[in-house]
Amino acid sequence: MSTTNIQTISQNQETVLPPPKKYQVVLLNDDFTPMDFVVNLLTTVFHLPHTQAIAVMLTVHESGRGVCGIYQKDVAETKRWQVLKQANEAGYPLQCIIEPA
Repeated sequence: MSTTNIQTISQNQETVLPPPKKYQVVLLNDDFTPMDFVVNLLTTVFHLPHTQAIAVMLTVHESGRGVCGIYQKDVAETKRWQVLKQANEAGYPLQCIIEPA
């Protein structure tokens, strides 16, 4: 007969988990993707209001990169995939990366 060691955990103890790491989705500028396409992408994929989408697009155009949003890693990867898929289907070389926020 074997004996099993059973640990009892109090009902009042809570395991405190750190919040999940956040990642920013960043669009990179190129000389070929039209501004209207980028604004449409920002409103459909990232659900940005039109005026904010224009501001992000101008940041990308002027600075070479712009943050579209900050998300948990799996959501950020999905958004990046959606951007790359839509740009590829439209024939544009738009690049999108994710990096720790």
